[in-house]
This record gives sequence, structure tokens and C-alpha cells, in this order.
Amino acid sequence: MADAEPLISAIGAVGSNGMLGLDGWLPWDIPEELAYFEATVAGAALVIGRLTYESMDVVPEDSFIVSRRSDLRLRPGCRRVESVEQGLRAALATGKPVFVIGGASIYAAAWPYCRRFYLTRIEMPFAGDTLFPAEIPLASWDLVSDVAKRYRERKSGREVVCRFRQYEQRQPRPLPMAKKVSAGA
Repeated sequence: MADAEPLISAIGAVGSNGMLGLDGWLPWDIPEELAYFEATVAGAALVIGRLTYESMDVVPEDSFIVSRRSDLRLRPGCRRVESVEQGLRAALATGKPVFVIGGASIYAAAWPYCRRFYLTRIEMPFAGDTLFPAEIPLASWDLVSDVAKRYRERKSGREVVCRFRQYEQRQPRPLPMAKKVSAGA
């Protein structure tokens, strides 16, 4: 039954040249785009890569940080997980909406399980060091919403168009069950 499937979403933003990151943060400064992101994920359980987590000033409770570093310093309400799948299972267990918020390797690992992808396409190229993962086949997903708005990008002072798009994957892959560890292992 489709209604019983858990809803896992991802959210991100990308420049016209596929760039999504620079020096551990965003290559652009568009306050309205960041406000859209914050409003969309408000109250959700988040699955976050370590580098993205470390770049954030505020991290809400029920955030699951994907990292193999056992010495990772965690903020209150955050938990370290060793895989995207473990993070998604833990996030779903909260009963809250679930959002994958990056970075690139986390998007690449999570997209098969996502029903929705909220992607802001900023119609301007940006210098950066992290590209949106090419293996995410959004072109084969249904585009269910596309709203264009104009804002001023503060670093360049130029006006840019932000296309707030929502994609939907018809048949996301079921999340694998957690592996049970036997007592004799």
C-alpha cells in the first residue's frame, strides 16, 4: 500500500554548473533560499554527512550524522550513525518527516530511498569544490512543482533566478532492514 511507505525526502540547492559546495558551505549567499531550506526541514529528523554537520551553526534535535569517526563531537540531540541506511532507519523511528540534507556523498547514497527531492536550481554558475552527484537520475523522476523567484545574490550583487523544484520518484527502493548481530559473532 503506497500510503504506508515511509516518506523520505532530500533537499539541496545547485548552481547552473552543478556546483553545490565551496569550502564546506554554499558557494552563494541568497538569504531567501536558505530561509526556504530552513522552513522546509523545520521539525524534521535530518540525515547529515559529517562535513555538512560541521559547517552548520545550528543543528536541530533528531539529527543523525553519518560518520565512521567514533570521536566525533556531537551537539545535544544529535546521534552518530555509520551509514546512510542506519541514519534513515533511526530518523524514521522518530516519527517525524525525514530529510537528507547533504553533502554530495550522502545524497548519492540516499537517493534510491527518497520519494521526494526538493532541489533549488540557481540559474547562475558558481565557483566551488563540490558538484551535485551526477548519478542521481532526477531527469527520470516526476517534476511535481517548479516555482521561479528572483533574488539578489549578495556575494556578486547580481539578481538570480531560483527555481524551487520538487521531484518525486515513483518507486523508491525499500530501506533494507538492520542487520542482526548474532551472539556468537
